[in-house]
Amino acid sequence: QVQLVESGGGLVQPGGSLRLSCVASRSIFTFNAMGWYRQAPGKQRELVARIFADGGTNCTDSVKGRFTIARDNAKNTVYLQMNNLKPEDTAVYYCNALQFPSMYWGQGTQVTVSS
Repeated sequence: QVQLVESGGGLVQPGGSLRLSCVASRSIFTFNAMGWYRQAPGKQRELVARIFADGGTNCTDSVKGRFTIARDNAKNTVYLQMNNLKPEDTAVYYCNALQFPSMYWGQGTQVTVSS
């Protein structure tokens, strides 16, 4: 069983920055992809950004130019750097790891963007 532990959420003003971290309980080399999803109240969970085993990345249009996903293989950690945060970014952010056919989730970390 894989454990994913997120950290770094919190309350930030619009225009501010946060960096989320996700530490995996085993080498992230074993995963086909790792990503960050988010779920706002009353909305479906959506993909925010993803990084693949070959290092390629993608992200949803609403965060392009503001959010960056990266990984540190030595620390078994994936990061989500979030800049120029907006109130609509408020959500619970979940770390995800994919190793076909299994998918693993962290417990989530709350991000609130408000003045």
